[in-house]
Amino acid sequence: MQRLKKREKLMFLLNHSPDKTGMSPGTLIHTGERKAENVHVSSILYNETLFEEKEIIAEQCLLKQDNSILWIHIKGLHNPDIINSIGQSFSIHNLVLEDILNTAQRPKIEEYDECLFVVLKSFRTDKDSDKILTEQISIIMGENFVISFQESSDEIFNQVRKRLENKTGRIRKMKSDYLAYALMDTVIDHYFSVIESLENQVETIEDTLIKDPSVQALENIYYLKQEVLFMRKAVKPVRDMIYKLERMESGFINDTTRIFIRDLYDHSIQTTDSLETLREITSSLLDLYHTSVSSRMNEVMKVLTIISTIFIPLSFIAGVYGMNFKYMPELEFKWGYLIVWILIVSTSLSMLTFFRKRKWI
Repeated sequence: MQRLKKREKLMFLLNHSPDKTGMSPGTLIHTGERKAENVHVSSILYNETLFEEKEIIAEQCLLKQDNSILWIHIKGLHNPDIINSIGQSFSIHNLVLEDILNTAQRPKIEEYDECLFVVLKSFRTDKDSDKILTEQISIIMGENFVISFQESSDEIFNQVRKRLENKTGRIRKMKSDYLAYALMDTVIDHYFSVIESLENQVETIEDTLIKDPSVQALENIYYLKQEVLFMRKAVKPVRDMIYKLERMESGFINDTTRIFIRDLYDHSIQTTDSLETLREITSSLLDLYHTSVSSRMNEVMKVLTIISTIFIPLSFIAGVYGMNFKYMPELEFKWGYLIVWILIVSTSLSMLTFFRKRKWI
């Protein structure tokens, strides 16, 4: 069932994603699934003493005071005109805007004259179904501005916004590179939550396999394995990307922020190692499933063998006295029928007692 749903989703994306074959580089076309009802643009202008938050339209995305940091956040990527308008306001290269609209991008970091461009994959767990949901996060960092893009309308960066509003920690005192770090750190923190959910699913499946290794349990194993492999494929490049960011000699990254990026790199290693461990565990779950099924089959075969073994002497007794010979002394005996039943019952009980002593049952 899960494979069928994934196949249907893949066919939907193939049928509804525009074909960009033959188009010139930098052509702005949204490719991927529409995950937000409307495109929502918000801005936060802040410094150590200032905090201004408001919803804006694309044409209002302009830089202001030099001593302030401007954070523009866009939810929804299905309107290329809005993305293009924002890009023009900040002189962003069209290749960057094209990558933002292409939601099948691999996690990466690129440096341009006017900005640093970062692509990440965000993961979260659906509370109702435990299904893993993913979307692409793009971050543009300039001298005194940060622009972030996400596919859905989820409040992924709500904690960062609250830290800015409540003046929590050092974020209001730092430059735009620290804000970009905070956004990336939030995305990676979500990885740990998803990994914890996957670990809980593994424990549930393990208990199920021991008690009832059903076909549904096997389907759950395959689905879980696919989720782990998919997330691992998306998270592994993040580690290399953050390592490159930490080592990059860029004027957009301050030395004070580089220390935090190094810590972010450690977190990315932890997530990669955890996913690698989960991958090995899901593979071992298949072995556990086959072992449990074989064990249950052996139990069934043992019971059937014991029943067959008990009935062998009983069949012999019944066969002997079922022969149609004319002269069989026992057939004329008054208590012959009762004696045969006593013999049958005593033979069965003797065999059962013997089996129990040998701990075969």
